[in-house]
Amino acid sequence: MLKAGVLGAGHLGKIHLKLLQQSTKYELVGFYDASEDASEKIEAEFGYKSFPSMESLINASEMVVVVTPTSKHFECAEKVIKAGKHLFIEKPITQTVAEAEQIRDLAKQQKVRGQVGQVERFNPAFMAIKDKISNPMFIETHRLSEFNPRGTDVSVVLDLMIHDIDAILSVVKSPVKAVSASGVSVISETPDIANARIEFENGCVANLTASRISLKKMRKARFFQRDAYISVDFLEKKCEVVKMKDAPKEIDDFAMVLTNAEGIKKQIYFENPKIENNNAILDELESFHEAIKADRTPEVSLQQGTEALRVAMLIIENFKKI
Repeated sequence: MLKAGVLGAGHLGKIHLKLLQQSTKYELVGFYDASEDASEKIEAEFGYKSFPSMESLINASEMVVVVTPTSKHFECAEKVIKAGKHLFIEKPITQTVAEAEQIRDLAKQQKVRGQVGQVERFNPAFMAIKDKISNPMFIETHRLSEFNPRGTDVSVVLDLMIHDIDAILSVVKSPVKAVSASGVSVISETPDIANARIEFENGCVANLTASRISLKKMRKARFFQRDAYISVDFLEKKCEVVKMKDAPKEIDDFAMVLTNAEGIKKQIYFENPKIENNNAILDELESFHEAIKADRTPEVSLQQGTEALRVAMLIIENFKKI
């Protein structure tokens, strides 16, 4: 077991504390939160040990989870890494790409492992179909959420859309060629709704929409590739694969067959991959434990977190051009 500590005990921090305590791979040493009142309440209610300073928590830990506001990510991550401790940091990795690159390079120098909390990578629906996504040429995502003041310190791109940016970058094996986007601030000082178009050098195009002022929740992604359409519902944890193959000479009466303009017949097949129920946050934490023990690159590395942030910032920069 690795000794684990948590920096930041807000909504998500409490979830990490609970899961680390449940995990058989970690020994929870406690937490540090800048609010003394909140720390006392959490310690009294849940029994987690509250540390008097960030440094004392880091020194008592082998792995530290950073769940502070994004504005504090760089400061916390730098202290964790310089102390020679492994780092699990919630998304977005930092506020700027320059900060993310510093954290990434510092972790290499200190020879510690780092993972970014992109929880949708561990969503059972995405895990069930990820291996079936090969060379997608068009991708469409919608991530809509009801308004919640928590998270509005950053743009909806860094709050919500970055989940889809990271998922897309994990399956499209090609550099980004161009980005265009538009965003609107409705309630917050930063954009609450945004749409982005990402073009890749291999010809793939991704169209992403994110909103935190919707009347309903939606987290869906659709991947289109040669002879296949793949859909993922991250919220309902469902997925579907629709494949097209050359129709056989003898066609079953119940088969679904399409004929294109050239007269070529394609038969449609439906697949519903088996989805294994899981706790995605627990899985990402325990996956990081395995990466540390095996001394291998984590599932969502600091480099990948940096690239997701880089694309997110390109999108945000496009808002200013409008």
